Amino acid sequence: MRKKNWTLDQIPQQAGRIAVVTGANSGLGFSTSRALALKGAKVIMACRNLEKGEMARQLIINESVAVAPEVWQLNLASLESVKLFALKFAAAETRLDLLINNAGLMAIPYDRTEDGFEIQFGVNHLGHFALTARLWSMLSKTEGSRVVQVSSLAHNFGKIRFEDIHWEKGYKKWGAYGMSKLANLLFVRELTNRLAETGGKVTVAAAHPGYADTELQAKGSRMNGNQLGVVSMNLVNKLMAQSGEKGALPSLYAATAKDVEQGAYFGPGGLMKLHGWPEQDSPNKKLVNNEVASKLWDVSEALTSLEFKV
Repeated sequence: MRKKNWTLDQIPQQAGRIAVVTGANSGLGFSTSRALALKGAKVIMACRNLEKGEMARQLIINESVAVAPEVWQLNLASLESVKLFALKFAAAETRLDLLINNAGLMAIPYDRTEDGFEIQFGVNHLGHFALTARLWSMLSKTEGSRVVQVSSLAHNFGKIRFEDIHWEKGYKKWGAYGMSKLANLLFVRELTNRLAETGGKVTVAAAHPGYADTELQAKGSRMNGNQLGVVSMNLVNKLMAQSGEKGALPSLYAATAKDVEQGAYFGPGGLMKLHGWPEQDSPNKKLVNNEVASKLWDVSEALTSLEFKV
């Protein structure tokens, strides 16, 4: 169902609500944080780089928001950092209305997280899995709370390599990215299934930005020292991508609109789903299935050493 010309103006007032947005210092995360803050939410900007996070926070404060956002340290490539973030949150707050799992890495050279996971899978999926698990008790006791997982159209070329989940053989940066984005949707699927069994009240949804102009596209080239690749990608973004602000609309719709159903998935409704206003979408049915989702959940619990009870 198309959400015709759904814009930031249609976000309901968020006064009194608390939101955690990962990867909030730039791109989609910044646009999401700004929009929620302008509507009155207290936004905790969960960032790896505190200096960049503070610069982003000041930009939002300069727009005279009612509640100044806060920048908190969160490195999704470290399960210890995730744990410390959750402990700090539990000590400081009594509710959590929105968890926007937005942060991500895209098509970068092979690397490992602090805990030994392939870094795209570790950050994009396992870090958010652990964060959601550790914040779940707070989400569960907050009426009307939601979790929004940001995925990508790249899930369409993903495959969960259970036999080599950390890409120790034949690493392909785009393959690893696609796998991590597929994992995001499988996480939402299994969490939705478990909520249906337990009667849990947290609303869980997913979103993708289409093709939005963010720092992600050029990061891989920058890490490789490929300046021509950086320039080329920035040029392509200017010619073809929609703005980060518009790319954040599907996530914001999933987080705030009244008619969001359990397990729903939103993305741009324009040509090839790359641009346009938010529309309810469907993930790849062959890839996002209950059997793989359940197996990935078990693997994720084992890798993170967490029992995620819904």
